[in-house]
Amino acid sequence: MTLYIVVLGIIVVTLLTVSLGRLGKVKTKADYLVAGRSLPAFVLVFTLLSSWIGSGSLLGGAENAYRHGFVALWQGGGGWAGLALIYFIAPRARKFAQFTIPDLLEARYNQTARVLGVIAVLFTYTAITSYQFIGGGDILHLIFPAQISGIGGRSVIAGFVILFTAIAGMSSVAYMDVAIGLLATFTMIAALPVLIHQAGGWGAVHAALPATHFQVLGDLSLIQALELFLPTCLLMLGNQSMYQKFFSARSEKDATRAVGGWVVGTVVLETIIVAIAVVGSALFPTGDVHDHPREILAYTGLHAFNASGPVLALLGALLVGAIFAKIISTANNYLFSPATNLVNDVFVRYIKRDAGNRQVLLVSRLMVVGLGLWALYQALHTESVLKKSLYAYTIYSAALTPVILAAFYWRRATAAAAVASIFVGTFVTVFWDSALVHDHLPTVVSERDAIFPALIASLLCLLVVSLITPPPSEEKLRPFVEG
Repeated sequence: MTLYIVVLGIIVVTLLTVSLGRLGKVKTKADYLVAGRSLPAFVLVFTLLSSWIGSGSLLGGAENAYRHGFVALWQGGGGWAGLALIYFIAPRARKFAQFTIPDLLEARYNQTARVLGVIAVLFTYTAITSYQFIGGGDILHLIFPAQISGIGGRSVIAGFVILFTAIAGMSSVAYMDVAIGLLATFTMIAALPVLIHQAGGWGAVHAALPATHFQVLGDLSLIQALELFLPTCLLMLGNQSMYQKFFSARSEKDATRAVGGWVVGTVVLETIIVAIAVVGSALFPTGDVHDHPREILAYTGLHAFNASGPVLALLGALLVGAIFAKIISTANNYLFSPATNLVNDVFVRYIKRDAGNRQVLLVSRLMVVGLGLWALYQALHTESVLKKSLYAYTIYSAALTPVILAAFYWRRATAAAAVASIFVGTFVTVFWDSALVHDHLPTVVSERDAIFPALIASLLCLLVVSLITPPPSEEKLRPFVEG
């Protein structure tokens, strides 16, 4: 295990060095929240890639692949469909050039939409951060089984993430993501063919697993597949972390170029993640990982390479390190994003309008600490990463994505409709996950994901209320619909 400890130690020191190196460049609110709007396309590609692929893919998606095979790509495919549309949204988002999604909601709709948007973001992003802590804790427990429990590991990871995120904000997050993205991409590409060889070739993998593991729907129904696809697609389209990266771009052209690299990187990495999990299920069909399948990627890195010489042992350690680093990176992104909401959309907007840069930076860092502790609380009370990820995606997908897209593409969308849509989308998702629904509705209904009822209710509110209320003024529309 010494090799794994050394690799993780190098990664942690590197991340800390990058954060401290960017600290001297953070002097203003814009520096902290959107990296001074200076990120070139190359940096944007890797920070977008690292913020998107975290425990949802590395744990939730891998668990799904271990149990069901390549049907898990329905979850990743939702993100790919969203990416195809984001190519057209990116330059518009950079042109708007504010700090957060609630900035956009107030400019296009009203102040109430802004406040409800903050609430929806807080629910979603702290939930996403929480299962990054679970993933990092799992890895620490696998490497140090006698010293660190899964619960203890979550606390250690939370401390790392809070520290890294608080130091230098978006500038720190973005430049850490470049190193992490390069490490993860090349390590996973190198690991997959080695693992296939270890399993006896692709034919042996296919023979060892059920035929459904290699089918389009496998053992899932179309509705179940869409419950994986839709939340991911809609989260991608409205993702505040993504929009903040576009707001941080050096130019509209850099924002557009970055999407191309992001598409390629996401399709390649998510396919490789699922493939590694499927090969892992053939290599390790029983044992501890069978009872904890979300750990299959790290477990494979720990156990599939050690007996094959020092070079492959190093590759296994780098694979575990890359997974660990990606989880840290995603946690940084999703912890930082809601902190900007509390600072920009609550503190500066309602509490201290004349706050100076120094005061804003201090409050921003305090918000990172507070939200990190809330995310840790959720992590300590959550076990299913896949279920938690779909819950988080659904809140955002139903509450915010429809009104964000309408802001850019539907002139008739009104403020009253946006308020109703955000409120109903959030309420239905949270209510659907409550004991009241599970105790009083038939199991066939209550066990379904909330995406369909929440999204339908949100869209109906947006459509109907928009049509029965006065249209928005040209002044409201001008920043969003003009070329």
